[in-house]
Amino acid sequence: MILGGGIVGTEAARIAVGMGAQVQILDVNVERLAYLEGLFGSRVELLYSTAATIAQMVPQADLLIGAVLIPGRRAPILVNRDLVAQMRPGSVIIDVAVDQGGCIETLHPTSHSQPTYVEAGVVHFGVPNMPGATPWTATQALNNSTLPYVMTLANQGLAALATDPALAQGLNVAEHKITHPAVQAVFPDLVPEQSLHAAVN
Repeated sequence: MILGGGIVGTEAARIAVGMGAQVQILDVNVERLAYLEGLFGSRVELLYSTAATIAQMVPQADLLIGAVLIPGRRAPILVNRDLVAQMRPGSVIIDVAVDQGGCIETLHPTSHSQPTYVEAGVVHFGVPNMPGATPWTATQALNNSTLPYVMTLANQGLAALATDPALAQGLNVAEHKITHPAVQAVFPDLVPEQSLHAAVN
């Protein structure tokens, strides 16, 4: 069972389907669910995410993957402690967004050296930097993803923000003011002089 049908949830589903697992993906975005239906067809069960659906499905899950990420904000708790206690002993929870709070109440950050712990009979995996387990591959993937943006900035300077909407979405601070709406929501009380310092740190 995967909470969240974004990039992480989709890739988790690809792997699970490839291993022959029965997979459910829950998401609140109807358009995303439609996209996933075109991608997976009948190989994945797609469900609109509600509290009732989560409460019904979680106790049946052998593996629960939290893949809920709200940019600039903490993910909401979708699976509380009582619901985790209803899962079968030996089942597993992984929360990919644990470094931003995660969506599972019982899950807290762990480390590569001690990645798991057991609570309510359920194995919890909460490593915040999962790609760190394969540093060379992770670095190459990050470089390949970011190099086009770096080259555009290097060649065009700030003018690139006007010509590249994707690049413009990454702007957080301009002229000592927070410009990104999600970051503004996290730091609503900062005065302009504080904004630059907080965003940089």
